[in-house]
Amino acid sequence: MSNRFRKQAIKELVNYNASFSLDENGEIVMWVSDTPQPSEEAIASKATELSAAEPMRLLREERDRKLSDTDWWASSDLTMTQAQTDYRQALRDITNSYTSLDDVVWPTKP
Repeated sequence: MSNRFRKQAIKELVNYNASFSLDENGEIVMWVSDTPQPSEEAIASKATELSAAEPMRLLREERDRKLSDTDWWASSDLTMTQAQTDYRQALRDITNSYTSLDDVVWPTKP
């Protein structure tokens, strides 16, 4: 499991109420907090959960970027075309059909 997921797991397990460092093997080498250090089992379980959720997180991130690029279409002094409305809806619905960037087919931007 990557140190990135281990770090995020620890942060989430202690509600971001700790300062810590990991060595190259992902072992905690410094812990500064009144919050008890989580168990290795809890860290591993949370890291696995975060790793499994990563493809969907990345998909949503890219979807949100694409939606953001078209936000100006919805400006109060503009009227969106049906194609623009459909495109934005297709982007919002993309997570109903796909689970990662590896298999997604993006709608065509009008």
